[in-house]
Amino acid sequence: MNARSEVPVIAIDGPTASGKGAVSEGVARALGWHYLDSGALYRLVGLVAIRAGASADDVPRLAELARTLDAVFEDGVVRLGEEDVGAAIRATEVGAMASRIASHGPVREALLDRQRAFRRPPGLVADGRDMGTVVFPDAILKVFLTARVEVRAERRYKQLIEKGFSANLTDLLQDLRERDRRDTERAVAPLVAAEDAVLVDSSDRSLSEVIDLVVELARGRL
Repeated sequence: MNARSEVPVIAIDGPTASGKGAVSEGVARALGWHYLDSGALYRLVGLVAIRAGASADDVPRLAELARTLDAVFEDGVVRLGEEDVGAAIRATEVGAMASRIASHGPVREALLDRQRAFRRPPGLVADGRDMGTVVFPDAILKVFLTARVEVRAERRYKQLIEKGFSANLTDLLQDLRERDRRDTERAVAPLVAAEDAVLVDSSDRSLSEVIDLVVELARGRL
């Protein structure tokens, strides 16, 4: 066993807008661990692809863009080269592109080592779609976080409005249903709960309640 594999990981997977990011950040902060937002990596590839005029079906080019991604995550800031793209990668069209390209095996493979490199002492909290099933199958705790699709649409709507983006709740609901279908039906690393994952429905729980629950579960395994 190498030194990196001895570093504990908490994997939090689930569908779009289930609260994975906020919960993962809160758990990482409570434990003093590092945090990986794997979705941001796919959004970065989506942003670069859009800017480069690449098709969502041009798999070789997309994989190359993923391999050469000049991205840095530091102190809560996401940079592409010298540019702060934290807001840009949250745009609806970027999210839609990210969802489409994430179904391509070569793109996922190109980002695998980059994701695993986030595993550093004292520990890592990683959120995404396949953290517990593919990227960190040896995680000490796997959580599958979900919520009713209507609740998720409302959350995403509020998030976009707060960030200054225009949004339509009906369109968001349709988009989430389509993303759920793509994520669960794709041939490579489909969105599915790991066999040993703890299922958590956040529909009727506050953010702090979910964070506290995951922290309690984690401390019981350390």
